[in-house]
Amino acid sequence: MTRFARRSGLVAGAAALALALAACTPATETPAEEPAEGGLTGLVTEGVLTIATGEPAYYPYVIDDAPESGEGFEAAVAYAVAEELGFAPEDVVWVRTSFEAAIQPGPKDFDINLQQYTITEERAQNVDFSSPYYATPQAVITVESSPAAGATSLADLSDLLVGAATGTTSFTAIEEQIAPAAGAQAFNTNDDAVLALQNGTVDALVVDLPTAFFLTGVSLEGGVLLGQLPADAGISDEWGFVLAKDSPLTAPVTAAVDALRESGRLAEIADEWLGADAGAPILQ
Repeated sequence: MTRFARRSGLVAGAAALALALAACTPATETPAEEPAEGGLTGLVTEGVLTIATGEPAYYPYVIDDAPESGEGFEAAVAYAVAEELGFAPEDVVWVRTSFEAAIQPGPKDFDINLQQYTITEERAQNVDFSSPYYATPQAVITVESSPAAGATSLADLSDLLVGAATGTTSFTAIEEQIAPAAGAQAFNTNDDAVLALQNGTVDALVVDLPTAFFLTGVSLEGGVLLGQLPADAGISDEWGFVLAKDSPLTAPVTAAVDALRESGRLAEIADEWLGADAGAPILQ
């Protein structure tokens, strides 16, 4: 018998023995199929929760563009959800994405993303959403030079010129909640309305609260946020966490958000960062 023949026989015998042993060994799941700690599957990186926000991330949603501090409305919500899912703060990793890129179809480099994403049917064709963690109220803004600057109630606005983009929830809120004597002043877009406010054509504008924070804090010189309209003025948007389409994390993240809402924790965070202490009292 040649060396090659003897070697082939040994290999064949070893293979047969391996098959026999395998037949006697109980089947086990592969590690890849086992869920991560806490029963979560589908994490971008095992053992950590990867959360995305914008670049940069703005006040009051993230303070000083540092989400890892947990300071700011969305940073605080993110850490509350992470805790509900069983992650310690040190097991949270932050990444940055553009607003539009995150809601396009395809793989994601994050587990969850929050940067004021309104839940819409159109977006839900490409990505998953959690249940809403915030519903945005309407708010009234003006500038320091306007006669509306000292308004502290809805009655104070009734004799002033109050405008909004036509066809919006904001415009309806003016008609139904403020009911100014001159009627709601209509503009084609928010940009047109802002220009009218700057020029003194109107005394105040109604926009959703996030837009109010941005306009008075960034865009308008001498901008003043007078306050929020009562909840029965109508809700413009509901915000949800964005996840990859059909992500196995969607259900547990939604459950975490729901638990925080039911416990009152989401309301506490909103009050802390978006309520009266943040310069947005409720106008009665």
